[in-house]
Amino acid sequence: MKPKKTAEFDTSGTMRMSRIALVDDDRNILTSVSLTLEAEGFVVETYNDGQSALEAFNRRMPDMAVLDIKMPRMDGMDLLQRLRQKTSIPVIFLTSKDDEIDEILGLRMGADDYVKKPFSLRLLIERIRALLRRQQAIATGESAVSEETRIMDRGALRMDPLRHSVSWKGKDVALTVTEFLLLQALAQRPGLVKSRDQLMDVAYDDQVYVDDRTIDSHIKRLRKKMRSIDNTFSAIETLYGIGYRYNGE
Repeated sequence: MKPKKTAEFDTSGTMRMSRIALVDDDRNILTSVSLTLEAEGFVVETYNDGQSALEAFNRRMPDMAVLDIKMPRMDGMDLLQRLRQKTSIPVIFLTSKDDEIDEILGLRMGADDYVKKPFSLRLLIERIRALLRRQQAIATGESAVSEETRIMDRGALRMDPLRHSVSWKGKDVALTVTEFLLLQALAQRPGLVKSRDQLMDVAYDDQVYVDDRTIDSHIKRLRKKMRSIDNTFSAIETLYGIGYRYNGE
């Protein structure tokens, strides 16, 4: 599909068109996501399998790739492996698989993030913009500092939004985008209770319906990952019937 030429402006006011490669064998996802990204000012190139994407990347590398994992001819994992042999462009996986082993493997192979289907388009756009900002910060040695982007230290917890990295007591923890956003929302205001509705607003937009149990499941997986590093982790406190709060310093 021929990309639509649209422009955006970076923080310095310079016109720049970020090229996003979208690779998925689901035609509906290709259409809906590409239309949304183009409306946000990105140039979008779509491919329905990993092999055709790789052939195009060999001719011209995009600024960023959003990949489905399970695809014909060449799956997302194989494509990522080929990409990491020649480039460090940001890569987000789209996946319907609820398997933490795949998440960990993909992150260790060099994926920057995961977004699980069905996903919020707003959330995907935020992650794309965040990863592009990170890439620009690395390239220029500069970064715009705000509450959402500055490195946050809360006792044993350290979060770097620009690099989407989390560590607990000096050990790295691989979190999905939703887990990262929930932990960030809680840790920004230690001791302040966040209701489930407030946390749903952090991770989802109005186009995606989720119930209370979805947030509870995310928190459960988040705690599990933190306890894999430190089995005494208890910084996320449940207030039954109310919500959650971060009780670390």
